[in-house]
Parts: sequence; structure tokens; C-alpha cells
Amino acid sequence: MFTGIIEEIGTVTSMVQSANGKLISINAHTVLEGTKAGDSICIDGACQTVTQMGNDYFTAYASDVTLSITTLGTLKQGAKVNLERAMQPQGRFGGHFVQGHVDGTGTIVAVKKLPDGLSLMIDVPRSVSMFIVPKGSIAVDGISLTVVHKGKTIELYCIPETMANTTLSTKKRGDRINLEVDIIAKYVYSMVQSMKDGDSSLATKLKDEGFWL
Repeated sequence: MFTGIIEEIGTVTSMVQSANGKLISINAHTVLEGTKAGDSICIDGACQTVTQMGNDYFTAYASDVTLSITTLGTLKQGAKVNLERAMQPQGRFGGHFVQGHVDGTGTIVAVKKLPDGLSLMIDVPRSVSMFIVPKGSIAVDGISLTVVHKGKTIELYCIPETMANTTLSTKKRGDRINLEVDIIAKYVYSMVQSMKDGDSSLATKLKDEGFWL
């Protein structure tokens, strides 16, 4: 589990084909503290397992499936990526529930630099858009952001602090980004669908407990 508060920007040092996937090596420092092989690190919003690490790098294995449904498959040597370690139970929850399970990719259609931040307009697929609500949370390349407006596209606003500590300030029109919607929205959708499909047990339980009119 992650919070969407980026800890560090890492640099990809190599992408090596390995079986049905690639080994991604990333130069980093902060996210290595207290980390060991087998731990999880979120790379641009995709949860990956550390397979090897040294004093200034770690390596993670990304399967072909991960490479095909996220932007990790387009990474090249020298690319900058957002990094976050899995949250600790005693830590502050500054963002929102982020699993590191990318739901899809979106395309930046407009970038507007403002005196006190950055505005992004993103075209998102229907499979992702249906879970997005204005003022709700969404993870963009692993960054917890609030949806300012939702129409044919979604608008996000980034404060200077976010711009300074993530890769968002380098994004431009046409760039693809990883998206993960709020897990709560997905659970609610699944429960509603189960009732529509004829499972009345949940509806009955909600009525019995006073949560359903």
C-alpha cells in the first residue's frame, strides 16, 4: 500500500530483457533506506518488487503484462521516474489509498504553467473515467492528486511542492501517464453491479442496517 506522496525522483540506468519481462535498474538513494530485496517500491505508479539493490541503485523485474499496460514498457536509460516505498503503519497518510495497481494510461492533452503551479488536462479511457469524480483522488504516475474538473477530459492542478518533487514539471502534451483510480470507487461499483446482477443479499443487509432506503 502507498500514499501517492513521492519520496524521490530516480533515474533509469538500464532496461534488460529477462525471460518474459525486463529488469529495470534505477539509481536512487532515499527509497533504499530500510529497503531489502523482496520489498515493494512504486515506480511511476506501478508497484514493483525489489530483486536486487546496492548502495545507489535497485533493480525490479517487470513482467510483459506490466510493461504492456503501463508506461514502464517505454522507459529508456536516463528516464526520470517517481519513486515511493510502501507505507509503514506508523507513518503519516498524506495522500490517499494507492495500491500501485495501474488501471490504465491516459494522455496529456494540455499543459498550462501558472504563477503558483501547473494545470494538466488529461484524456482518460472510459474504463478509468467512470470511477473519477470532481474533488476525488487519483494517482497519476504514482502521485496523489485531486480532480479539479471532469468533462471529456479531467483537469488536475499541481502545487509548486508537487512540481519540485516529482516528474510532473517535465510533462508535455502527448505524453502518456499511468492512472490508478480510488480503490473505494471500484469496490462500490463492484457491489452495485452485484445487486444489479441479481445478488439481493447485500441490498437486504444494507436495508436491515439502515443504509438503504
